[in-house]
Amino acid sequence: MAFRIAQVSDTHLSREKPFFVANFARVGEAVAREQPDLVINSGDISLDGASNESDLREARRLHDAMGSPCRFIPGNHDLGDNVDVPGAHGGAITAERRARYLNHFGQDWWSLDAPGWRIVGVNAQLFASDLIAAQEQLQFIANAASDASERRFALFIHKPLCDQRVDEDVVGGRFLNPSPRRALLTAFGRAAPALIASGHVHQYRSSEVDGARHIWAPSTAYFMPDRRQPRYGLKEVGFVVHELREDGSHYSRFAAAGTQNFDISDFPEAYGPM
Repeated sequence: MAFRIAQVSDTHLSREKPFFVANFARVGEAVAREQPDLVINSGDISLDGASNESDLREARRLHDAMGSPCRFIPGNHDLGDNVDVPGAHGGAITAERRARYLNHFGQDWWSLDAPGWRIVGVNAQLFASDLIAAQEQLQFIANAASDASERRFALFIHKPLCDQRVDEDVVGGRFLNPSPRRALLTAFGRAAPALIASGHVHQYRSSEVDGARHIWAPSTAYFMPDRRQPRYGLKEVGFVVHELREDGSHYSRFAAAGTQNFDISDFPEAYGPM
């Protein structure tokens, strides 16, 4: 028996700038064919929901139209970036931005159980923040880890934890920074996640770090050119299917969806010229 999750990510949806809505529609059709038990959007749901609430509203409408049960976690384009990211694009998370997100998508951290597993979604942008919710989220993670019995953990978070090692000391915006990463893993304690699924980088990659499988979901919208971003894995638009099995094993795969493999450089109207 397997619990099947379709992970979509970095959908960048907007009514005023609907550049990537057609790709999302194709992904929705492909997801329906997979018949997952759950769809999880791992962040950057909207094009610029941090500044434009109508993007949040439209993104929610489009997900509701999919007709599949959905869970969401926010990305930096939805409510602002981490406060410890130098020169954060569009500014950092604020209580007001977070409140707008919560109004449209519900709680920004959550957990649910499937046979053999506990699935935990967290708000990556809260880490290093001085918002009260940042400490509340860490306590939530600790509580979820403390009473899971023999279940294995699958963590969904917008930003990858790291590139190659969890003790990396690079500070930037592509991965969770060192201090927040330590706080997150400390909150899990001995119940370290077996699967860590993220987005943000707009590339598909599967790797193993310290005994955990790290899966990066691609964007459903676009990829970033090599001159703008290193090539870590597959730069192809699509989504990911995860199978969480009752015996604690798991399997993840990239899924194509007949989408157009857009280069963001061709859409300067979205975020400005690169």
